[in-house]
Amino acid sequence: MVNFSLEGKLALVTGASYGIGFALAKALAHAGAKVVFNDISQEMVDKGLEAYKAEGIEAKGYVCDVTAEDQVNAMVAQIEKEVGTIDILINNAGIIKRIPMHEMSAADFRQVIDIDLNGPFIVAKAVIPSMMKKGHGKIINICSMMSELGRETVSAYAAAKGGLKMLTKNIASEYGEFNIQCNGIGPGYIATPQTAPLRETQADGSRHPFDSFIIAKTPAARWGTPEDLAGPAVFLASEASNFVNGHILYVDGGILAYIGKQPK
Repeated sequence: MVNFSLEGKLALVTGASYGIGFALAKALAHAGAKVVFNDISQEMVDKGLEAYKAEGIEAKGYVCDVTAEDQVNAMVAQIEKEVGTIDILINNAGIIKRIPMHEMSAADFRQVIDIDLNGPFIVAKAVIPSMMKKGHGKIINICSMMSELGRETVSAYAAAKGGLKMLTKNIASEYGEFNIQCNGIGPGYIATPQTAPLRETQADGSRHPFDSFIIAKTPAARWGTPEDLAGPAVFLASEASNFVNGHILYVDGGILAYIGKQPK
């Protein structure tokens, strides 16, 4: 029988006070997992704890910068002491800076790479030894369609997410023999508070130009929702995916499969 249950499992979801990370953590909790999360400040952690409580989920939150190896190691040690060893890691924490490449500073580029690529390396590195000892583990890296495609103003983000795709494949290659599966989820365009301005109806009643662009490029003819990512996350975190390793599951409504409509 296929086992999608996460009962008895402990999941760490990074940057999961709100948005996609919160939706993923909520899905794992509803599947039976105990959830812990981190964020960059106590204020964000407190907001997250309130959100989980409102959903009836008992989560523990930690203040931790995923780019600081000492902080990450201390957090993982604290989680192991207070809650247990981590069975599931979702590397969700990330940022994007939309700046034309010729105008972007090297410092801005490095910051995006540091959070979106070095961060997942540091956190995965911290949890893998205990997973090796236990003889099982699930690591899910939140990639992007920009792991495959380029677009104006996102050079740093695309470079980081392309690198994260290959880090995912390499973790799978290096630790598969320890029954550790490392896969990625590549969200398409997801309707979140951050993207709400791009979906606002214009004064004349028409769609926002970017909203029209995304709808036209998506065979599903809609934006995704954070809940669309829940099933894939539970699948990749559960025993149902024990022979799935090094795979990037794109949840994009079909954008990557589609060449687009012929102009009229």
